[in-house]
Amino acid sequence: MTSEQWGRVDDDGTVYVRTAEGERAVGQYPEGTPEEALKFFTERYAALAFEVELLEKRVHGAKLTPEEAAESVKNVRTQVVEANAVGDLASLTARLDALTPLLAAQREARKAERAAKSAETKAEKEKVVGEAEKLAESNDWRNGANRLRELLDQWKALPRIDRASDDALWRRFSTARTAYTRRRKTHFAELNEKREGARGIKERLVVEAEKLASSTDWGATAAAYRNLMQQWKAAGPAPKDIDDALWKRFRGAQDAFFGARDAENSAIDAEFAANAEVKEQILVEAEALLPVTTDNLAATKATFRDIADRWDAAGKVPRDRIRDLEGRMRKVEQAIKAVEDEQWNKSDPEKSARADDMITKLTEAIAAVEADIEKAKAKGDTKKLASLEENLESRKQFLEMAKRASEDFS
Repeated sequence: MTSEQWGRVDDDGTVYVRTAEGERAVGQYPEGTPEEALKFFTERYAALAFEVELLEKRVHGAKLTPEEAAESVKNVRTQVVEANAVGDLASLTARLDALTPLLAAQREARKAERAAKSAETKAEKEKVVGEAEKLAESNDWRNGANRLRELLDQWKALPRIDRASDDALWRRFSTARTAYTRRRKTHFAELNEKREGARGIKERLVVEAEKLASSTDWGATAAAYRNLMQQWKAAGPAPKDIDDALWKRFRGAQDAFFGARDAENSAIDAEFAANAEVKEQILVEAEALLPVTTDNLAATKATFRDIADRWDAAGKVPRDRIRDLEGRMRKVEQAIKAVEDEQWNKSDPEKSARADDMITKLTEAIAAVEADIEKAKAKGDTKKLASLEENLESRKQFLEMAKRASEDFS
């Protein structure tokens, strides 16, 4: 519609706008023509229409919160209703009123979004609290405190939720931190007390170790050091810097003793090296006696006795040679003994007598069975005859075995 349809200018230059309630004066423009007057006031209307259009875009684009948008709609509506402008003011008011349902929907959407975020935040805080409560019951003294600090930072980074829920969760979190801190302090206090006790024990052990460092009673002192080491391990750790210093002294005393013992043993081993050479030569003679047979047993035993006497007279050898040399000598000795035992077993009078007695008894038994066989034949008792003949064959086999055993002892 043209500006003339929405307004008019009277003779004194007063400009009117037409509304549903009737005409309303919006101002005067006495110095211009009626056309210029209407143009001036329709331009004001156009500015209002542009402002309404801009507000519509911002509301539809959710550039404002529903509350901010409602306040803007209210302000612009007041401007439109009271506007000193010529145009379809009612349509502008209707467009502004049409935004009200949209704002209501946006409020509900915002409300749902806030509820969802609040639920998500609550779940995150419950997760933080749950982990803190687990830590409060744990004995992870090394990492627990650091983790609780990280959880506190996570809590601070999360937004607040409804006050009641937020306060309840914070109380649980704070209680867990306090409980863990109290238990951790108690643990380290007890640990420090134990370490001080270990310090006293280890100081005493160091003094004992240092007293033994110059001992030359190698066997007894080595055993004493093993006992001191067991006590040292059982004592547990002392405060670290003190523990390191005490261990240095304890280990130094040990090293001094065992170093002296090893030096002494090395000197002894060097002294015994010549004995090992002598025993190597004696072993050549001893091993030349192998293999041992029953025919040369007596001569071998006599020769070995002489070798054994010279072996003992040769003296001790270095410790790393003992097993090898003694083992070779023992093999020769065992070979002689094996042949000697074999000969004895063959000539054992008791075994020979048992073998002869067995032959006598089996011979008598065979004779008795043969007599029974003749009787069975005379009676024609074939069943009994077959059993007796089987029995006879078995006894004859045992007799042959007994005779061979008797021959071994003859």
